[in-house]
Amino acid sequence: MKFEILIHTVLLLLLGSCSTKTTVASKPNIVIINVDDMGWKDVGFMGSEYYETPNIDYLASLGMVFTNGYAASANCAPSRASLLTGKWTPRHGIYTVNSSERGASKHRKIIPTKNTITLAKEHTVIPEILQQNGYITCHAGKWHLSESPLDFGFQINIGGGHNGHPQSYYPPYKNVSIEGATNQHLTDIIMEKTLAVVDTVQNPFFLYYAPYAVHTPIQPVHELSEKYEQKPSWNGQENKAYATMVENLDRNIGLLISKLKEKRMFENTFLVFTSDNGGLYGITKQQPLRAGKGSYYEGGIREPFFFVMHKKIRVNATSDVPITNLDIFPTILEVAGIPINQLQLDGTSLSPILEEKESTLDRPLFWHFPIYLEAYNVHDNENRDSLFRTRPGSVVRYKNWKLHYYFENDEVELYDLTQDIGERNNLATNEPEKTKELLRHLKKWWEETNAPIPRKLNPEYEF
Repeated sequence: MKFEILIHTVLLLLLGSCSTKTTVASKPNIVIINVDDMGWKDVGFMGSEYYETPNIDYLASLGMVFTNGYAASANCAPSRASLLTGKWTPRHGIYTVNSSERGASKHRKIIPTKNTITLAKEHTVIPEILQQNGYITCHAGKWHLSESPLDFGFQINIGGGHNGHPQSYYPPYKNVSIEGATNQHLTDIIMEKTLAVVDTVQNPFFLYYAPYAVHTPIQPVHELSEKYEQKPSWNGQENKAYATMVENLDRNIGLLISKLKEKRMFENTFLVFTSDNGGLYGITKQQPLRAGKGSYYEGGIREPFFFVMHKKIRVNATSDVPITNLDIFPTILEVAGIPINQLQLDGTSLSPILEEKESTLDRPLFWHFPIYLEAYNVHDNENRDSLFRTRPGSVVRYKNWKLHYYFENDEVELYDLTQDIGERNNLATNEPEKTKELLRHLKKWWEETNAPIPRKLNPEYEF
């Protein structure tokens, strides 16, 4: 079914019924912007002086920015599964893309946990709950969790499939099923079709805007290239083609905000902005954070993260409360007035923080990665070792302390992020009591989530 016909059919079936329910119509619209591979400092509001993101920066100024915002995983598929289900990775079993046996077998000491590549239907996701409560649901961009988001509560799908990235941002897009004009950039055509939905949809609606940008392939947006030719680098950020992709994405987000305002929807829209994992090291850097996408050092999991809602969230607000994208699901349900008692979510509603009724959340945060992920470049990286972005392990952050645990040799790293945000000074030996405390949190969490712990030795391991 062609995109335009699908929109028309969905609206005919749904809008009429929604318009008769004043309680439904009064609910806020909900927009999640989940950018692909955008690092913590790849935007101006987080300090970048190289990338130009005026629309995103403006949007951030209208709400609350979380300086300690995290993805639930350091790469795309598991992070997206956790955001949409509100569950830790051991609950859904998606840990990476494709096989868990990444890198040369002779370098892998243990047999990694088998990876799941398709989200099981047993998991309830955000659009399903919102649709059941009168929302029209639209997915735009990257899905990556099954063959189609239409199987998971979305009524409109713009370009989403099981693919993790486009083969090209210029037509023919090949593995992205979408029709664009001659030489039209993929980010532009997805937004064009998204704006067509916003133009016709009525309240309440849910938009999950998950652009393929700024994931590889790194292909310049040609009309923006000239301005970066003479622009000096900043803190390791200097990739001109990537900069044009960032700016073009920002331009499209500006179009979305303008459309919401034009339709008088913006003031009744709850908006979340984040990224699925850290920036791709070698393309962009997040100094002073260490490493990038695929690593469980801060550069791989800390994200640009903010929330906006007119008169509900104070403008120009900031919070240093550690949060993750698992918190989005329960927060959305509370904002929409939907009971969450029947759902077992691992995140926490952030409404008390957003409304500034509370200023702290006393809880540990966890990451579990019982598999291998090979390094991109053995000669230029900030990983624990040059062969892998990460080896099998788990991570826990509690307050300002962060502990890494590696399964191969039961090794531990401990960092005080207040003093050492770059995770350079391992304090595990100097702080034995703090190490034991965080290990207790981690081991309790393993039991509660039935997290798989790989222990079987690999007979092909050499060194």
